[in-house]
Amino acid sequence: MPLANKLQTVIHLYQETYHMVAPVTVRKVENAADFRAFFEFPWTIYRNDPHWVPPLLSMRRDLLDKQKNPAWEYMEGEYFAAWRGEQIVGTITAFINHRHNEFHEEHVGWFGSFEVYDDQEAATALLSTAAEWVKSRGYDAIIGPQTFTTHEDVGVLVEGFVRPVLLMPYNYPYYAGLIEGAGFTKAMDVFSFHLSRQGAQEHATADRLERLTKAVMKRNKITVRLIDRKRLTEEFVLFKEIYNAAWDKNWGFVPMTPRELDGLVESLGQFFDPNYAFFAYVENQPAGFVMAIPDFNQVLHKAYPRPGVPEALTLLQALWHWKIRPVIDTARIPLMGVKETFRNKGVDAVLYYYVLMALLNDPKIQHSDSGWILEVNENMVSIALSFGSTIYKKHRLYEQRFKAVENS
Repeated sequence: MPLANKLQTVIHLYQETYHMVAPVTVRKVENAADFRAFFEFPWTIYRNDPHWVPPLLSMRRDLLDKQKNPAWEYMEGEYFAAWRGEQIVGTITAFINHRHNEFHEEHVGWFGSFEVYDDQEAATALLSTAAEWVKSRGYDAIIGPQTFTTHEDVGVLVEGFVRPVLLMPYNYPYYAGLIEGAGFTKAMDVFSFHLSRQGAQEHATADRLERLTKAVMKRNKITVRLIDRKRLTEEFVLFKEIYNAAWDKNWGFVPMTPRELDGLVESLGQFFDPNYAFFAYVENQPAGFVMAIPDFNQVLHKAYPRPGVPEALTLLQALWHWKIRPVIDTARIPLMGVKETFRNKGVDAVLYYYVLMALLNDPKIQHSDSGWILEVNENMVSIALSFGSTIYKKHRLYEQRFKAVENS
């Protein structure tokens, strides 16, 4: 073995030994050095994981920047990191989402940005710190992980440890055990569904459902159209109006602020394909929408953005894998909604049919991901399964309820 490799092995063994014996401390992120360690920690913990997909550095900065991320207009919170001596071993955010509490008439806090080694002591210290931060402000419970709203990373992956699709979180299999070991219990699961081109052909998805879809459309006077690429500004105004109306009864959902909706449109616009976006109408009234996007994570997986590498260089590599030697063969359906007035008319099934047929008609697309869908949304779960999809991933949110302190 070369001397350099031997030296690296010795250093690694020393770090591992030190990691196990040094005490865990958790401290608030208060300066630039702390923030840099917090910011870069995912690249450290997942450096040998073949499935993890790193985000663009600019996207992670915008997510964590309390001035740039519009969700922080109605949230308050702190970033924390766990350390063993001088080695960072985990991160977490504790926060209060005031719009959530107002909209759902709850009194809870949240945790997010949860990353940690397979180390129960460190995990418990992080989760206890977040819980105490929430509890000390008089709230009844803490829920998570969520970074930071239902429009972003939701849940910890508990089934389906494969490469994540765009805008979905990923973690090691041991995370759930660490969270449960810290005294948290399940609050809600969300499902992701997979359908391959081969699976759709084997289930005769198109032929089997075309007649049913047309019958539902005729019976309930449903029409569907593609988004108008010549009027995208007006179309996105309609999308934003439907989005907030369609999701307002969902568990954990909070209507987006105008700035958040603008940010969502801007971020999705980077990956937007007008052939995958549809509006549905019932008797000429806007009733619902669906949008699929190419899975840009396949590109990021190749380009592998990372600290120390100029983002311009990463984007050039991404362009190569996106346009010149394209690697994308998967699409994700992250956005779908039907206004409450028009539910139980089959609008959701019709939209699902149209977007899946659009994907099947694109020879580049071999796989689709429909996620996430709440486990309690039995109608959408049933529709997805009836189209030949299978549940291939589950993400879970946990909670810890605080005991009321009785006055002595």
